[in-house]
Amino acid sequence: MKATHAYGLTFAAAAFALAGGYWLGAKAPQHGEHGASPAAQGASKKILYYRNPMGLPDTSPVPKKDPMGMDYIPVFEGGEDADAGSPNALKISVEKVQKLGVRSEPAQMRVLAKTVRALGRVEVDERRLVAVAPKFEGWIDKLHVNTTGQVVSRGQALFEVYSPELVSAQREYAIAAGGAARLQSGDTDAHGSMTELANAALARLRNWDISDAQLKELASGANTARRTLTFRSPANGVVMEKKAVQGMRFEPGESLYQIADLSSVWVVADVYEQDVGRVSVGQPVKVSATAYPGKSFEGTVSYVYPTLNADTRTVPVRIELANPKGLLKPGLFAAAELQSGQATKVLTVPSSAIIDSGTRQVALVQLGEGRFEPRTVKLGAKADTFVEVTEGIKEGESVVVAANFLIDAESNLKAAVGGFGHAAHGGTVKQSDPAQAKAGAVVGHAGEGTLDAVAADKSTITLSHGPIASLKWPAMTMDFGLANPALLKGLAPGAKVKFEMVERKPGEWVITSLSAASAPSAAAPNNAHAGH
Repeated sequence: MKATHAYGLTFAAAAFALAGGYWLGAKAPQHGEHGASPAAQGASKKILYYRNPMGLPDTSPVPKKDPMGMDYIPVFEGGEDADAGSPNALKISVEKVQKLGVRSEPAQMRVLAKTVRALGRVEVDERRLVAVAPKFEGWIDKLHVNTTGQVVSRGQALFEVYSPELVSAQREYAIAAGGAARLQSGDTDAHGSMTELANAALARLRNWDISDAQLKELASGANTARRTLTFRSPANGVVMEKKAVQGMRFEPGESLYQIADLSSVWVVADVYEQDVGRVSVGQPVKVSATAYPGKSFEGTVSYVYPTLNADTRTVPVRIELANPKGLLKPGLFAAAELQSGQATKVLTVPSSAIIDSGTRQVALVQLGEGRFEPRTVKLGAKADTFVEVTEGIKEGESVVVAANFLIDAESNLKAAVGGFGHAAHGGTVKQSDPAQAKAGAVVGHAGEGTLDAVAADKSTITLSHGPIASLKWPAMTMDFGLANPALLKGLAPGAKVKFEMVERKPGEWVITSLSAASAPSAAAPNNAHAGH
């Protein structure tokens, strides 16, 4: 009886376990659902070949790396890459990214402003320049203003002049005015004629720029003509030029003084041809002069000249400035800064992010850690350090702004950009003829040697290297460019090193990897570089 009861309990426990297992199995993710790993997904498709990560016409049936250390990308059946989200992505190890000094910044909305800088000189405002030139013949009897640079005010006596014509005109006016007064109660016709004669003599004196105050003095002079008259300044300003000398004779219209009002001056700046389109009348300008370090003057563009200087390729621009304290003196050199730009925000990236091949502009967008995608972009307005992007990049996407080797090895990038054409439109990279692939690929070579010297700017080094079999080079001493000065970290002249290099352009070799060698290399120093 007890045995039967025990068997029953055992059977019930087994049944419960089987039911629980079935329920757990039903809830577990099945093969091919979201729980499957990417490797499992990739394993379900056949790998056709591995393509060059830089888009070059070079493929491989087995996994490999390119000379820059990037893994070749597998292409599956159906034309899908390992990174289906971005078929053109370049994959670089984090170590390599740090070694190359890659730095990125997000594309942002900015008000794009450019500072137009131009050099110029302070000049007199031509509208405030006055010439003192008497309209009659005479002699200078006495000078009151006798030095250049003297400040004068309107109405101030400049010189006293004697002129026979002036004395004669005074007498005519005095006689006519006296006769008109005597005939005031007499014959009406005679009085009218004498009055007209007096008015004509008065108009003649006024036409000679004799002031009304002086004419009143003449009228009250008891019919006596003065021998000399005082000639007064017609404006406020500074005597810029003085030809008048005491006792000299002058002709009608001869300029004796030039007086300039310097309370407002011009700066005529020479703006380069490429910046002329950014300058307009009414634009505010900040002007500085070497005579007053740290001080700036505010002005306004008043005129853009219609001609261009063919020798300097510049256009003169006139800037008007207030000069109440007289600090800006004619002839001083001045530097002008004009702010130009759009009033609205536009999408911008740093200028260093753009790789310009001449016919197409490309930017490297950072998709993730060690993953980059080259994109063709369209550009708009340019500022000092930023450029507007109208197509190809979205706000917030990170673009590479400093990648020393990628920028330095421009020939490699141009070759890579040329290979993006098909994939950028949704196509796939096709296998090419091996000879053609070999001709278009960027090939790396390795060697060992001794670090002989380092240039001051760390852009080039001198190596005594051993034979390089891949190039059929003998041992020799030669100069190499450096992809990144950081490659020299921990190394000094005399160190035994191993290195990798690529040919950036014919005859120019750039080292992409440099490290201390574990064993001395067989280098033959002092060999000539001749032969390649």
